[in-house]
Amino acid sequence: MTILYILLDSAPGGEGAMGGLRAFLPLILIIVVFYFFMIRPQMRKQKELKNYRDALQKGDKIVTTGGIYGKITGISDNTVEVEIANGITIKVDKYAILKDSTDLANQK
Repeated sequence: MTILYILLDSAPGGEGAMGGLRAFLPLILIIVVFYFFMIRPQMRKQKELKNYRDALQKGDKIVTTGGIYGKITGISDNTVEVEIANGITIKVDKYAILKDSTDLANQK
């Protein structure tokens, strides 16, 4: 009820409802800026990472969230078998895979 009263309250000078809306303009502007500079890029990054994890194939080089570099030797629904050294394989959850390790080599 209070917000409705603020919006409908007539400001001095006969501005009507625009006086109440003008008070909320900075708040609306802050929400829009947060959306375009923080929320939207994070959602796009999460979508790219999900697409990358869904496209994993046997033989891809990866890096896990724990910093383990390896090569995929097997894939199931939610887990991936990763060879970290000759003859040593570990089973890792797909959601623990960050990115392709060849991308890291190209950034240097």
